[in-house]
Amino acid sequence: MGLTATRTRPAAPRREVAKSRGGRPTKTAAIERDQRLIEVATRLFLDRGFDATSLDAVAEAARVSKPTVYSRYGDKRGLFAAVLRREIERWLAPLSAAAETQLSSASNIPVEQRLVEIGREMLTFTCGPDAVAFSRMMTAQAINFPDVAKLGKEEGWLKAVATTARFFDHLVAQGALDVDDTTIAAEVFLDVVVGHTHRMATFGTALELKAAEKRMRAAIKLFLAGALGPADRVQDAPKPTPRRRSSR
Repeated sequence: MGLTATRTRPAAPRREVAKSRGGRPTKTAAIERDQRLIEVATRLFLDRGFDATSLDAVAEAARVSKPTVYSRYGDKRGLFAAVLRREIERWLAPLSAAAETQLSSASNIPVEQRLVEIGREMLTFTCGPDAVAFSRMMTAQAINFPDVAKLGKEEGWLKAVATTARFFDHLVAQGALDVDDTTIAAEVFLDVVVGHTHRMATFGTALELKAAEKRMRAAIKLFLAGALGPADRVQDAPKPTPRRRSSR
């Protein structure tokens, strides 16, 4: 299956919002209502795109009043920002989990193998159909709504860089990496490992996971060529070819 395969989201379940005696929804009901609104809005944004999705359509599909949607999110941009923030949290969760797993792994595991495991998770969540669709919408709306682009950068890219940099700090402490600035190293790593694949997916190019992983592994080797620590350099250095004695 290609990385840009379409995933169908289940329709939001129909629920009645419980109300307190004063007529307002209870705290639990309000939370459920907001979750339902975000789920419905996410599905509509993915199915129709930003421009073709209206707050009226979201309110009707979520079975809430229009004033409720407007009072909660202000306008469509505010609703899109809320949807985007929730989606970014979903995308970053696998990266954080992979980094935590590698932090607790045995120190004798080759650094290349550790980075491949993280790279594989990154390919899955950055090149999946939903991530690609939202990336396109953010790019299209960045000029008109720079605050949406800022949210994507601060909540998505910068947090991914920070998570990767913390993992690199751990590798530097172990002597597995030799870099002066782990933040810059994290930015380079993210870009060379999944940047090209994500861009191609955003452009609509169908990419097979097997081919994408092959490229990811090659990119990691190139990255490590200039970032291996002293111990790994000795371990991975090619053995000198013995010279043949002359017969003369």
